[in-house]
Amino acid sequence: MTLILQHLRQDLRYALRQLGRNPGFASIAVLTLALGIGANTAIFSLLDQALLRSLPIEHPEQLVVLEGTGDAWEGNTSTHGGDTEAYFSYPMYKDLRDHNSGNGAFQGLIGIGSVNVGISRNGAAQTGRAEMVSGNYFRVLGVGPAIGRVLSESDDAAPGASPIAVLSYDFWKDNFGADPSVVGQTVSLDGHPFQIVGVASSRYRSAVWGESPSLFVPMSMLPQVMPARPERLTQHTSRWMNILGRLKPGESRAQAETALAPLWHALRAEELKTLGIHSPRFIAGFLTNSRLLVLPGSNGFSYQRDDYRKPLLAIMGMALLVLLIASVNVASLLLVRSASRVREFALRYALGAGGGRILGQLLLEGLLIGFGGGVAGMLLAPFALRALVKQLADSEGNGAFTSSIDARLLAFNFAVAVAVSVVFSLAPALQLRRPDLTVTLGQKSSTGSGAMSNVRRLIVVLQIGLSVLLLAAAGLFVRTMQNLRHVDVGFNPTHLTTFGINPKLAGYAETAVPALHQRVLETLAALPGVQSVAATTDAELAGDDSGGNVTVGGYVPPPDDDFDVENPFVNPTYFAAMQIPLLAGRAFTEADTAATPKVAIVNESFARHFCGNPLACLGRMMASGGGNSVKLDTEIVGIARDAKHAGVREGVKPTWYRPNKQDPEAAGLYLYLRTAGDPVQELATVRRAMQQLDPSLALVALRTMDDQIDENLANDRLTELLAISFGALATLLAGIGLYGVLAYVTAQRTREIGVRIALGSSRIAISRIVLMDVLKLAGIGVVFAIPCSIGLARLLKSQLFGVSSADPVTFLAVILLVGLVAVVAALVPAHRAATVDPIEALRND
Repeated sequence: MTLILQHLRQDLRYALRQLGRNPGFASIAVLTLALGIGANTAIFSLLDQALLRSLPIEHPEQLVVLEGTGDAWEGNTSTHGGDTEAYFSYPMYKDLRDHNSGNGAFQGLIGIGSVNVGISRNGAAQTGRAEMVSGNYFRVLGVGPAIGRVLSESDDAAPGASPIAVLSYDFWKDNFGADPSVVGQTVSLDGHPFQIVGVASSRYRSAVWGESPSLFVPMSMLPQVMPARPERLTQHTSRWMNILGRLKPGESRAQAETALAPLWHALRAEELKTLGIHSPRFIAGFLTNSRLLVLPGSNGFSYQRDDYRKPLLAIMGMALLVLLIASVNVASLLLVRSASRVREFALRYALGAGGGRILGQLLLEGLLIGFGGGVAGMLLAPFALRALVKQLADSEGNGAFTSSIDARLLAFNFAVAVAVSVVFSLAPALQLRRPDLTVTLGQKSSTGSGAMSNVRRLIVVLQIGLSVLLLAAAGLFVRTMQNLRHVDVGFNPTHLTTFGINPKLAGYAETAVPALHQRVLETLAALPGVQSVAATTDAELAGDDSGGNVTVGGYVPPPDDDFDVENPFVNPTYFAAMQIPLLAGRAFTEADTAATPKVAIVNESFARHFCGNPLACLGRMMASGGGNSVKLDTEIVGIARDAKHAGVREGVKPTWYRPNKQDPEAAGLYLYLRTAGDPVQELATVRRAMQQLDPSLALVALRTMDDQIDENLANDRLTELLAISFGALATLLAGIGLYGVLAYVTAQRTREIGVRIALGSSRIAISRIVLMDVLKLAGIGVVFAIPCSIGLARLLKSQLFGVSSADPVTFLAVILLVGLVAVVAALVPAHRAATVDPIEALRND
């Protein structure tokens, strides 16, 4: 053991001396690896946070998420993202929870819903996010308080009985200065006083990944926090909350799913009775073929995870390709360097050094380079990570990701550094294994063998091929973003300024809200430069999706019909301000109030679905809801052009618009100002005007519509940006590698080139030899990489938009770019070859 340690110390000192003698080589190798390792560390942090990291709770492996399948539904669904089948009604949650208490498969089932609230304290008002949770929430998760106490079952026993709240740790720290005396104090939520009973643990944010609620409130207080939707606590047809559970020790998900199946079927059968008579196909979709799934939940439920999964996996794959190119580049550098060390290692073999000692020496030198690259990469990673987190945050700086560096990142960084060190160290180890001592020691200088020269050429081909993969991905994502930026969303997004308000969050009584809405609209319309103002209860291109089923007179639904439609309330100037043309009928007017007959305007998709011919919908009567007892009380008075709602990528959903004055419960309103000039210039004007109107009204997401669209496309923009960055970096590394190999090979062929020139070859012919050599290598790399690129693009098809996975424009551009890089890399070696002095070349041989 002592001898091994002594040899290790000797080899370490020798390795350090060798690298110290070649600081330029060492610096280039370390920097090359740092770029690859740093990029991978930053991307892995995002991937870890979104897909891998468990919640900071007790035994997260026991946590599960429930989803109720079934392709038939009648009622209202309000989602924040994720799979709609993961949303349940509160009565369904209570039935599942109560029937599983005692001998069920779960230690407990928790209910979670999220709402926006107005938070007032000491005269200061702000908007925040309240997580409405069941009373057993903290107990089941095993999350304790930082100070005070958390919620208990008794706090959620009766509606309106427990006006208390638990602050999140971050909200307490940012807004209360981490003051422990906050326990017992009162805050106002939507004008209702709530007593603060505690602060949640500093390690815990939410059971919904990506959410950072300001506070936690008992589910039974929903009527006070959200008075416009009190029915959510009683109606089976209102899906809006998520259910998570903790399995009992030793219980598997499959066992729990089997145990729940009879209960789920019985509860769905009871729900079916309340919906009226339906077709056999609806019954099959709603009941017979419906299942309650028990899915893994160790990293919580997420509104956003599905949106991030494929982009992050694609970006991580590109980052790994960059790291592979960097490793291959360092291996190529080591091969060139090792060619000059053949005599050195041959001498060590002659003096009795074993193959294991030589291999250990080379691995140790590689590990030192890898360690240096890992350390440098770890220094670069936080800067890259902060830039990525900022890119993914919304306009107010909120986002699902953090830029903190933890032990998992350090472990990943170290593992990557060690792995790549071993990989690129194998190349020189293979080159220097057991040289012919007689031949090698008799040479004045060393040259690489023909076999190793071929290996170096193969490495260059590999680098070029990997670069083609990354450049093709980058090109396809660039084309995707070009297409997304030019999508016709159905309205004119230019010259629009937008923001949201909710008077109830500022303490306004329900009866005072309509008058305030009118004052807001009049104030904004009077601003200089504002041409018109649109208002809606459902924000455009903000990722929201809410709706319900409708009944249209004269329409007989087929058995598998989907009733779910968007249902915003809008002001009379909405269509004119948004520049959504009316194809038939009339627009809303100020005369359409709660005291006049109900009217609606429907979009083309709605009209085609329910009436066949859009014009046939004019004059039809309709109503919200379904079933035989629905009274048709709303007349369709207009047909509007289709417009996208949830997102640029999303399709158009059937929509019926109603006048905002015919919605007595509307509180939240999203405003859109059509301006004559630059909408950015209007932001400050709008803020001042709203402050003068009422400083307690918080403006939500004040921005231009262009910025709103950019935020809607944030994932696509990030993918495009990183794909371009990785493609450019890979191409640069491949160009450097190509130059290094060409320079080395040209130097090795100096005598041959000298002979050719002496025999009459022109300097142009010599340059052509080098250029043809590089183009041949590049051509081989491209030929092998193009089919692989097309196959990879097909795997990424869901991330593309309006572009084929074999887009000829993209691949032609990639081939031309790779050819240009190859030619540029060959210029200096070609010039050197063309200027070889044949007399000197032959004399020095």
